[in-house]
Amino acid sequence: MISTAPASTAQVADERAIGRWLMLCCVVLLALVMLGGATRLTESGLSIVDWRPVTGTLPPLNDAAWATEFAKYKESPQYTKVNHGMSMSEFKLIFGFEYGHRLLARVLGLVFALPLLWFWLRGAIPARLRWPLLGILFLGAAQAYMGWFMVKSGLVDIPRVSHYRLAAHLSLAFIIYASMFVLALRLLWPPATNARPLGRIYAALVTLLACTIVFGAFVAGLRAGLIYNTFPLMGGHWLPPGMGAFSPWWLNALENPVTVQFIHRYLALTTTALTLILWWQLRNANLERTQKLALNAVLLMVLIQASLGIATLLMRVPVLLGTLHQGGAVLLLSAVLILGHCSRGKIVQLAR
Repeated sequence: MISTAPASTAQVADERAIGRWLMLCCVVLLALVMLGGATRLTESGLSIVDWRPVTGTLPPLNDAAWATEFAKYKESPQYTKVNHGMSMSEFKLIFGFEYGHRLLARVLGLVFALPLLWFWLRGAIPARLRWPLLGILFLGAAQAYMGWFMVKSGLVDIPRVSHYRLAAHLSLAFIIYASMFVLALRLLWPPATNARPLGRIYAALVTLLACTIVFGAFVAGLRAGLIYNTFPLMGGHWLPPGMGAFSPWWLNALENPVTVQFIHRYLALTTTALTLILWWQLRNANLERTQKLALNAVLLMVLIQASLGIATLLMRVPVLLGTLHQGGAVLLLSAVLILGHCSRGKIVQLAR
């Protein structure tokens, strides 16, 4: 027979500690996603041509070690086809971005794994949280391998990582973030017991946002943001030339930079429009204060993210704006998840 007794003070304290720890992991992962964006935009991701999860923790510490790393890089397609003649100081710069990205990934692994072990050994993790936390740990290990699997694709012939692998790498990061964030919300901010979902429009918003993020990764991997740097028209056209250039036709949506940018644009605009519709429908509804704050936060973040996306496009993807745009996607997802969390079980009457 399952006990219905309320949780003890110690249990509540442990769960809140777990929630705070997961929120810290989310902050580190946000920084990692943004650093990953900067690494990609500076074309630094192929500067380290091997994967040493343990011994690669330390950077080159003397001139001989730097010369060894540079010699290995000179054998890569990126050096021979793109950066031939690069100086040591230029190599150190791109190496620094990739090294920093890998080091922060290792830090995140430790920030997650060590406290998990500590909580587990203390018996502080409730049974209902054990499998979700182990699942996140497994996803983190898979993400580490996926990062190297992505880099490998750019070390063969063409000095550019596969945009499919890039999208998988970024999508997995967002899945891990969302898993930790939602779990932390439930531990730190239990929803009202009379909660009910917002409805289909919220589910559509989450789906659209996920699709927009995936196609944003496709845009990044195909460097599609460097073409048609105008808005709202693409080179003076609503339907730009070249959208159907690939055969078979369906390949255009996955590999044609023109079509991929077009799809990403209109997914983003549709996401923005749906957010405006949701906000307009609920503006006069009988919402609790937390719901109103969450709803306004989603509206604010979607407008900021759309503005960042347009500015990034018009300015031909500068590193700073591109990095902020990638981080903005994480913050927008966070706002959407908060709205869904604080509205769980609440009956929302739409304004008529």
